Amino acid sequence: MSSHAAGQRRVHRSVATGLPLALAAVLVAAGTATAAPSGDARVIRTAALGEIPLGAFGNALLPGSVADDHGIKLGGIGSDIYPADRKAEYWTVTDRGPNGQIKVDGKKRRTFPVPGFDPAIVKIRVSGDTIKVIDAIPLTTSSGKAVTGLPDQKGRDEAPYTYDAQTPLSYDPNGLDTEGIVRAGDGGFWLVDEYGPSLVHVSARGKVLARYVPKGLGLTGADYPVVEALPSILLHRKVNRGFEGLAQLPGGDLVMALQSPLSLPDADAGDASRTTRLLRFSPREEAVTAEYAYRFDPVDVVDPSEDDTSELKISSVVAVGGDRLLVEERTDRSARLQLVSLGRTSDILGGPWDDDTTAPSLEQLDDPAARGVPVLAKRLVVDLGRVAGVPGKIEGIARVDHDTLALVNDNDFGMTDGTGAFDAQGRLVDSGVKTTVTYVRLPKGR
Repeated sequence: MSSHAAGQRRVHRSVATGLPLALAAVLVAAGTATAAPSGDARVIRTAALGEIPLGAFGNALLPGSVADDHGIKLGGIGSDIYPADRKAEYWTVTDRGPNGQIKVDGKKRRTFPVPGFDPAIVKIRVSGDTIKVIDAIPLTTSSGKAVTGLPDQKGRDEAPYTYDAQTPLSYDPNGLDTEGIVRAGDGGFWLVDEYGPSLVHVSARGKVLARYVPKGLGLTGADYPVVEALPSILLHRKVNRGFEGLAQLPGGDLVMALQSPLSLPDADAGDASRTTRLLRFSPREEAVTAEYAYRFDPVDVVDPSEDDTSELKISSVVAVGGDRLLVEERTDRSARLQLVSLGRTSDILGGPWDDDTTAPSLEQLDDPAARGVPVLAKRLVVDLGRVAGVPGKIEGIARVDHDTLALVNDNDFGMTDGTGAFDAQGRLVDSGVKTTVTYVRLPKGR
């Protein structure tokens, strides 16, 4: 979900060497080069990640961080994918760790079965039909402690509970729900997070150097620098729907995508809206320099089996030269890639739509363009939901070459929601969904 400029060559310790990896393969051919965008692309290869115990993985990075992994295997590395220095090697990032939802007295509770899990940057190599972990970097605070994936702030983030939803867990102001990743020019990395939402700069060894959050967030107690540099309108992000996509433009600027429309003026308006936002950030200026309105297609166009507009999400943005991006619109079952250009005339930063007293809000407009909002023009490149062999919940996309994309899915660590996620002994009942990298060949000229 980012550009493909090669990062600096660096050697990191390979903490995962020797962990068991299994094989799985799917090879599917579909469509022709003369068909419409729904049928002209084809899967040319799929590779799968084998079973690596989560406790062994986490404790190899930060000894003693995982007391009990409840039988969960490493997964969730499909939050994003970014090309590394060598062919078939990629940087990926886990999300906040295994989590689910269980209803208690009619209300959903967010569970964290492995609260000590530390989000990590994971380097992988695709070899035949296998994904091999060749390096892993823990995300740490200034003093070297785990950032964890626990929610930051009571009253703003979901309350965390143990795996059975019975015992409350503590909030953690260091916690990150990591999603997008790109390699920084200094050899480190840029990540985006859903909690703040925030943009996070980390060193090549994974130490958080700075976390850029919305103005007015008031996050205290973090063991790393927190900088209020993003527009305050982002304080209205939907719960669990902050920044998900991250791209790096050729000049070094970053583009962050809000997964879903803001809850403006309230959650109902956000759920019904088809307008979300992209933001451009200058690492040199440490500031947002532009903002863009992005309009989803109707949900039944993106996914004919879905009728709930709130299921629309952006999970990936990929730089493809100049100021052009591929934007992934998706539901959990389907996804479409759209090409957009970030022109200066489309910038809405600092205008009335960044004022949360504006009524109606940007999110409430049925036809933003008719109200003078310069919504980004887009062109469909491929409908992945109609390409045989593409799995569901694609969250990361990398450009391999002009005609080939690498897609990675989020398998949620094999977790499902509900009381059936764990057996009577507290061990995971695995969903069977694997982490995969799927290569899709596009027709020439796309």
